[in-house]
Amino acid sequence: MTAPAIRVRTPTLDIDLSAIAANTRRFARTTDAAVMAVVKADGFGHGLADVARTAVTNGATWLGVTSLAEGVAVRESGVDEPVLSWLNPVDIDVATAVRHRVDLAVPSVAHLSAIAAARAGARVHLQLDTGMARDGAAEGEWRALMTEARRAEDAGHVEVVGVMGHLPMAGEPGHPANKRGRLALLNGIELAEQAGLRPSVRHLATTAATLTDPATHLDMVRIGAGLVGIDPSGTTRLCTALRLTAPVVQVRRVAAGVGVGYGHTYVTDRATTLGLLPIGYADGLPRVASGRAHVLVAGLRRPVVGVISMDQVVVDLGDHVVAPGEEAVVFGSGDDGEPTVGDWARWVGTIPHEIVTGIGHRVERSVR
Repeated sequence: MTAPAIRVRTPTLDIDLSAIAANTRRFARTTDAAVMAVVKADGFGHGLADVARTAVTNGATWLGVTSLAEGVAVRESGVDEPVLSWLNPVDIDVATAVRHRVDLAVPSVAHLSAIAAARAGARVHLQLDTGMARDGAAEGEWRALMTEARRAEDAGHVEVVGVMGHLPMAGEPGHPANKRGRLALLNGIELAEQAGLRPSVRHLATTAATLTDPATHLDMVRIGAGLVGIDPSGTTRLCTALRLTAPVVQVRRVAAGVGVGYGHTYVTDRATTLGLLPIGYADGLPRVASGRAHVLVAGLRRPVVGVISMDQVVVDLGDHVVAPGEEAVVFGSGDDGEPTVGDWARWVGTIPHEIVTGIGHRVERSVR
C-alpha cells in the first residue's frame, strides 16, 4: 500500500488576509461611523502589520493599540492613518509618541499632567471609566480632568482629539449596563464641552456593540476581534481568518488496556490506532482541554486522548488507516467539519480571543 504524499511537515498557522479584508468591509458597511481597526496583541495573533495594512485598505480609517511600542510598530509597517494607544504608564515617552504620530489615551489627571509637562503638543483622548472599574478616569475625577485638559490645550501642550469609554457587557445585547455606559459617556462628553473642549472623535463601541447597538456607534467604532472573525455577541457569523494544522508524525496500533501519556489519564478500552501530533501547550493548546478536545484527521473528528503535553498530542484514530505525514486540522472555519476556535474556547471555559492570541512562536506562520 502506497503511503499518501506528505501534505504538512510542521505545525502551521495559516492566516487568511482575505477573511480580514471581508470582515473589515462588513463593519464599514454596518455603520456610518469611522472604523478603528484594533491590532493589539500582534493583531489578535494574526500579525500586526498584515492586519493593519489589510484593514486600512478595506475601510478602516484609524488604528488602535494598547502600547506605544505597538503604535510605533504600526507606523513601521507603513500605515499612515491615525493611531491611538490607550494603556500607557504615567511616564509615557511623549516625545516618541509625537514623533511617530501616536495619539495617547489619558485615564487620569496624573497622566494628563505628565503628558502636558512634556510640552510636545501630544494628541490625547480623554478616557473615562463607563462601567468597567478598570481603565479610564473614575467619574469623580471627570470634571477635574476636563478642566486640566482645557488648561493644557490652551497652553498648547496637548490637543484634545477625543473622548472614549468602554462598555462592560457589550457581548450581551440589551444588558442595562450598556445603556448606563452609553449615558455615562454622553455625560462625560457634555462635561468636556462645558469645559470648552471640542473633541472631534467620540468612541465607545467595540465589535459586539457595533453589530448589535447602533446607538453606541457615535463618531467611531473600535473593531478588534471582529476583524479576525470573532463576534462576542454571538449574533453574526464572520469570516474565520485562522487555520491551525499539524502533521501526524507517528502512528501505532495498541491493544485494549494501554495507558496513554503522563499519568495514564486515558486507558484504551479497545484495540485502536493512536496518532501523535507534534504540538502541545507550549504552542498554545490549553492543557485543560485534555480529554475534551478533538481534531480533524482524514475528514473525521478524532478525540485528543491522554494529557496534552508541552510538545505533543495523542489522537485516537480508531480503526481508520492514517499514514505519517497526514494533516490534522486543529481548528479552522468549521466548514469541513473541523473544530473551530469557538469549540476550543468552550472546551476550556474561555473566550476565542485567548485561543487565537495564545498560539506560540514555534508554530510556523503562513500568510495568504
